[in-house]
Amino acid sequence: MTMLNRLRDVAVDRRNNRSDQVLFGTMLALSGFGLLMIYSATRSAGSVSMERQMMFVAAGLTIYLIASNIDYREYRGIIPWISLTVLIALMAVFLFEPVNGARRWIPLGFFKLQPAEFAKVVVILLLASLLSPHTRDEIGRRNLSWTHIFQAVAVVTVPAVLVYLEPDLGTSLVFGFILFAMLFVAGATWRQLVALASATVLGIVVIWQQGWLDEYQIDRIRVLADPSVDPQGIGYNLAQSKMAVGSGQLFGRGLFQGTQTNFEYVPEQETDFIFTAVGEQLGFIGAILVVAAFSVIIWRLLVIAANARDRFGALIAAGIAAMVVFHVFVNVGMTIGLMPVTGIPLPFLSSGGSFYMAMTLALGVANSIWLLRTPVPGENQLS
Repeated sequence: MTMLNRLRDVAVDRRNNRSDQVLFGTMLALSGFGLLMIYSATRSAGSVSMERQMMFVAAGLTIYLIASNIDYREYRGIIPWISLTVLIALMAVFLFEPVNGARRWIPLGFFKLQPAEFAKVVVILLLASLLSPHTRDEIGRRNLSWTHIFQAVAVVTVPAVLVYLEPDLGTSLVFGFILFAMLFVAGATWRQLVALASATVLGIVVIWQQGWLDEYQIDRIRVLADPSVDPQGIGYNLAQSKMAVGSGQLFGRGLFQGTQTNFEYVPEQETDFIFTAVGEQLGFIGAILVVAAFSVIIWRLLVIAANARDRFGALIAAGIAAMVVFHVFVNVGMTIGLMPVTGIPLPFLSSGGSFYMAMTLALGVANSIWLLRTPVPGENQLS
């Protein structure tokens, strides 16, 4: 089939379908709100973070629109090449000088590319392609073999290890959560999932006993267990974060009125700790509204997964939902002391170009699945 015929078929498929306006509108609202929070967190220092983020938002929205109009099924044929490109990029970061002790970026002049962010989206596509063609058992249930499990683990392990070595423990954990979620959706049995979880716990124990965690990573776990540990040292970030969120109380101190935010007491507030700016200035009500907005995005992704025309699309949408869930839960959790402090940003709110563009790419692919949800004649739904 020629490309012209393919584009014509895509146009026919989408004739009666519309973009997921709720998904796009919520993403757009969070992006605009994120710019406001970044400005509030950096205005006293005269930072250009908001101006840079505005450019990333413009680029990200363009990526969303482009991805929405690409037939998601086309990725099947180019997944090996995309995966190889991302793998090379993940290894290339080690060729550059470290920033704050980490090698996570490839400098491109106008901004620094972080391949790990795009690797998450590529892993979702790769897992969806790997897990979608499995068979059914004698009573019609999906049957996921151990061969598929091992292949999926191998697919995730390679990028996760490379990201861990950067080092970026938080981002490497995202890959594991995506794996479990997609295996569950693909039809893995509870026995398979429990066995995999047990192996994961055993691996964590080995890593701990062998001393493969850096000292600062161990310190973050210590602070989570006992927040009173060294509040002016290793516990400073968490102490200031909880103070900022708690001081907002029910309705907040008011926009641009937060002392923790105005005097820059919270480290990395415009990136990893952007949620503290929300909690301090807009209080519990503002924080709940932000969480509700993320809930809407997750809900729409699950609706897209449920209405996808094939298993490939359903698994992609489920994987993207899992990625969003992990980022929101861990980021919000670490700001209020429920999770250890990690470098996990908050989708659409945290400052950062690679992360924002990777998230808009993911939602653009999900919107493509929504646009193509109506099967053509003779095609089985979720085949």
